[in-house]
Amino acid sequence: ALEVATGKVIGSLHRRHRAEEFKKFLIKLDKEVPTGLEVHLVLDNYATHKTPAIKTWLVERWFAELTNKQIRRGVHKSVQALEQDIRAWVAAWNTDPKPYIWTKTADEILERLASYLNRIPDSED
Repeated sequence: ALEVATGKVIGSLHRRHRAEEFKKFLIKLDKEVPTGLEVHLVLDNYATHKTPAIKTWLVERWFAELTNKQIRRGVHKSVQALEQDIRAWVAAWNTDPKPYIWTKTADEILERLASYLNRIPDSED
């Protein structure tokens, strides 16, 4: 996983490429990425990324987003108040959902990243 802003990489090596290993990598990402930072996953069409275990993890991450941005910030005096806040948050989310859209080609992104990394001292290490 590449942190585009700094060039830092979070890596994980596994001898097999199954959903089990990919989920371990996702969990590692979740632990190492600072709270409050958004993570955008770009996945290929490989079957590993389509298994029920991975789909479940991705949904769980969405619920973590809900928890961090709505539930923990709110004061809920009843279950009904909590439910109302969750419904309102989901409705607000869905009124203006924003899928990730690439605005540059892969080559343009890599060229820009290479230029950035060349300006950072010790980036070759």
